[in-house]
Amino acid sequence: MQQLKGIKILLVDDEPNILQFLELGLQNEGFEVQTAQDGMTAITLLKQFQPHVVILDVMMPGMDGFEVCRMIKKSENVAVIMLTAKDEVDDRVKGLTLGADDYMVKPFSFEELLARIYARIRNQFPNLFGEVVIGSFHIDDRRKEIRLKDRVLELSPTEYQLLKFLVLNHGLVLSKTMILDKVWGYDFGGEENIVEVYIRSLRDKLNDKDHQLIRTLRGSGYRIDLS
Repeated sequence: MQQLKGIKILLVDDEPNILQFLELGLQNEGFEVQTAQDGMTAITLLKQFQPHVVILDVMMPGMDGFEVCRMIKKSENVAVIMLTAKDEVDDRVKGLTLGADDYMVKPFSFEELLARIYARIRNQFPNLFGEVVIGSFHIDDRRKEIRLKDRVLELSPTEYQLLKFLVLNHGLVLSKTMILDKVWGYDFGGEENIVEVYIRSLRDKLNDKDHQLIRTLRGSGYRIDLS
C-alpha cells in the first residue's frame, strides 16, 4: 500500500473495542485518526477535523449511521464507508442511496478495509496522488488520461470513468448495479446491459480477448486482477 501523509479518517462506532483496534491499525498506516462513539459527536468532529474518509457504523443508539451519512453527504465532500453487522440488501441499498461510497459487513479483515479506504481516496481525492500507478495502469485524473504501460488508451469520457472505477477497485467484485450507480449515476434510467456493452468495448481497447484482465463472474459482476 502507498502511504500518504495528511489523510484524515474519522471512525464512528459505539463499540470501544472496534474503535481502538481500527484507530491503532490506521495510525500505524500513517493516517490521522479521530474517533466518535455517537452520531452527534461525529457531526461535530466533521466540522472541526475535516476528514477525507468516514468509517461509519450503521447500528448506533440515538442518531444511526444512515442519518449521519445523510447529513454528511448533504454538505461535505467526504468518502463514507458504512459498516453493518447485517448482510442485508435493504441496508446496503439504503446506505448507497443516501450517498455512502462503500459498505462492509462485520466481521471484516483490516486488509480489506485498508484496500477500500485507498480506493475511495484515489477515486474522490486523486489530486493527493497526482498520477496514480496501479499495476501496469497509469491514471492521470487531471488530464483524464489512462495509460496501459506506455500506451495511451483512446477512451470516451464514460469509458474513462468505467476503467478508472474498475482499476481503482481492483481485486474487488463489482456488480452491474454498483457500476451503474458509480459511473452512470443513481438517476440513470437505461438498461443494465449498457455495462456489458462498455465492458466489451474496454476489452477490445485493452486487447483483452481472453477476458484475463477484466474477468466476468457469472451472477456477481466484474473484477480486474492486476499482478
